[in-house]
Amino acid sequence: MSDHIFNVLFLCTGNSARSIMAESILRRDGAGRFNAHSAGSFPKGGVNPLAVKVLASMDYPTDDLRSKSWDEFAVPGAPHMDFVFTVCDDAAGEVCPIWPGQPMTAHWGIEDPAAAQGTEIQKEAAFVAAFRYLKNRISTFAALPVASLDRLSLQTHLHEIGRGDGASSARHPAA
Repeated sequence: MSDHIFNVLFLCTGNSARSIMAESILRRDGAGRFNAHSAGSFPKGGVNPLAVKVLASMDYPTDDLRSKSWDEFAVPGAPHMDFVFTVCDDAAGEVCPIWPGQPMTAHWGIEDPAAAQGTEIQKEAAFVAAFRYLKNRISTFAALPVASLDRLSLQTHLHEIGRGDGASSARHPAA
């Protein structure tokens, strides 16, 4: 069994909700196997309060979560990424930085809970649904025998995870 801890980057345009939640979920559920990070192509500069509320209510870490640019991860000295997952359709369609080391990539798009309309309860329900979809995908990913799969098999699994329940309507092959 490999002792390598894999670095994972979740990308979304604003880095305020979906990618933030994914970072928190993997930070807890993948502790000891994965280092979780998130970033955005055009970060909003703040974390959505409903994302923090839902994460906290599910006992997931909210400390140190911040909205940041993906440029932080494309500079010398940044952590080398093993995996890069886009969780919003806009980020999947954008030209990403060149990630050193050619990390495995996949698109795991889900609908933006921050775009939900209605009452506060309806908006929070959209965040809970996004959390559930992300948690299911991340649990499936974390259960993969990453160190023992060949690159092609692993890539196939990563794409299949992105086609699971809650997949947004737009389809992109990879980040």
